[in-house]
Amino acid sequence: MAMKRAATSAIRAFASPSPSVLSRHLHASPGSKKIVGVFYKGNEYAAKNPNFLGTAERALGIREWLESKGHQYIVTDDKEGPNCELEKHIPDLHVLISTPFHPAYVTAERIKKAKNLELLLTAGIGSDHIDLKAAAEAGLTVAEVTGSNVVSVAEDELMRVLILVRNFVPGYLQVINGEWNVAAIAYRAYDLEGKTVGTVGAGRIGKLLLQRLKPFNCHLLYYDRLKMDPKLENEIGAKFEEDLDVMLPKCDIVVINTPLTEKTRGLFDKDRISKLKKGVLIVNNARGAIMDTQAVADACASGQIGGYSGDVWNPQPAPKDHPWRYMPNHAMTPHISGTTIDGQIRYAAGTKDMLDRYFKGEDFPPQNYIVKEGVIASQYR
Repeated sequence: MAMKRAATSAIRAFASPSPSVLSRHLHASPGSKKIVGVFYKGNEYAAKNPNFLGTAERALGIREWLESKGHQYIVTDDKEGPNCELEKHIPDLHVLISTPFHPAYVTAERIKKAKNLELLLTAGIGSDHIDLKAAAEAGLTVAEVTGSNVVSVAEDELMRVLILVRNFVPGYLQVINGEWNVAAIAYRAYDLEGKTVGTVGAGRIGKLLLQRLKPFNCHLLYYDRLKMDPKLENEIGAKFEEDLDVMLPKCDIVVINTPLTEKTRGLFDKDRISKLKKGVLIVNNARGAIMDTQAVADACASGQIGGYSGDVWNPQPAPKDHPWRYMPNHAMTPHISGTTIDGQIRYAAGTKDMLDRYFKGEDFPPQNYIVKEGVIASQYR
């Protein structure tokens, strides 16, 4: 029933395309296709696990299958600059596959050059590395493997909440540095029980996080454009907040679970951060650009933010001088939360399924579409 509701909601998210949109083929045009995949290098680690599918070496495990069907499959990790490997293939590729963990930024300029491009696939969740407006205007299809790594990300968020609440990182650093100073850790270590946790966004990941937080006996709040099903809301024990700026000052811990759109870009700026509870803990595995980079660093330095953890940066990969690397009381990592081995198996299978449907002229699962026939899904507008 839940899947049926999700599919119905996804169908309604798309209106009829404008007659002025010159749509490219929604399904595969005849003949052999040139498919380009952009993935991070596994290097020596690629050989350590046969299911390490999200690497350039493993290439989602679909090379043999694609080539057996007569298609060309080019895989690279080189995606930046005018002379990169990806740029060489832009003019004649038909399908581009990328991930949020090593995103190939698909700009309006690249879309204009890609005369044969029909399909943009995200192996994972989050297609904000693509200029969706330009893709829609070009009549391209943009899709992702919705749901493929929601468990991975939700579990990671719960871990980060606990890491911040218990002030874990300084204790770990003491051990590896040969130190022992309990007071330096304990003075800002707390229990999670009884704390107020609010999630900004309660889609698939947000709901899973709230479900996992329930046994900790927290006060759970959520802000979203849609109110969740009353039965589920009651089971979780979460309270819906209609106004973000009313919810945020109530929270001891804030978790970001909203997609990056023009409405959410820079959502947490200096002004909004100043209105949060002093010492608030923030977890952000959504997108780095939802936060004002310098405002977060300054707030961590002043103590307005008591701790910040996440795996998303702006830009990615983060440069060595990125201020979040050096701000106090952080627990940042590279973008890893959604690329667990289990997550990779799911998004590799989902990518293969969509390619198979594309070749056969079949529709994707409705919830996987981000842009369909020139229309951007409503939540990304």
